Amino acid sequence: MSAPAEDGAVHTRVAGGIAHITFDRPQARNAMTFAMYEALAAGLARIEADPSVRVAVLRGAGGQAFVAGTDIEQFVGFTGADGVAYEARIDAYVAALEGCRVPTVAVVEGFAVGGGLAIANACDIRIAQAGARFGVPIARTLGNCLSPANLRRLSATLGPSVVARMLLLAEMPTAETLAPLGYLAAIAEPEALEAEVERTCARLLGHAPVTMRVTRAMLRRLALDPGAEAPDLIADCYGSRDFAAGVEAFLAKRPAAWTGT
Repeated sequence: MSAPAEDGAVHTRVAGGIAHITFDRPQARNAMTFAMYEALAAGLARIEADPSVRVAVLRGAGGQAFVAGTDIEQFVGFTGADGVAYEARIDAYVAALEGCRVPTVAVVEGFAVGGGLAIANACDIRIAQAGARFGVPIARTLGNCLSPANLRRLSATLGPSVVARMLLLAEMPTAETLAPLGYLAAIAEPEALEAEVERTCARLLGHAPVTMRVTRAMLRRLALDPGAEAPDLIADCYGSRDFAAGVEAFLAKRPAAWTGT
């Protein structure tokens, strides 16, 4: 899916069970226009409709940035009401990414800033190029704020103290700083980045889709309510063909052939 060239583009390509979503506006460090957000939503809808997709990989074009936030020109003439509507709109895009049917992998080169950090943060797994930087320096730049939903999401992955420092001090920590927090699955030098992404995708492609889908859905529920129950999800998993096939394959001492049903 793509937007008009002057507004940037978000391309979705499917190959070998992997959906590749690319933010393509390298001349602006892939800063997102509203047209690009809509194209992201269209790409996610395509994934939902295509049962052949088992993994989604998101990355920025050009190798210099994942996404450098929302394009500043989108904010010209904003009022308070516009800000409320904008944050609700961004929340909807991020929630759609969180709820994606398949595991998501963010490949971060250069910068993941503002809305870019929100997108990377909504992915299940993050792989960063060495030296990549993450942050929301709006206290130093624009003077706007994040929504409670996006603050909750960041706090859940990074911790409230790290998020407070990142926002109040406008810090842009490196991948190497965030790695000990468990925020990143891997850090790779530029020449090793593609191999790391391929290894991660291969592992995900080899795992039980229903187990991963149910686990991700449970984690989303628990993020909103630590006491949440999930009998529907448990029944979905134990009642799946994959579970029956997995038990049979385990007892027969052979790999299971997962179908995602």
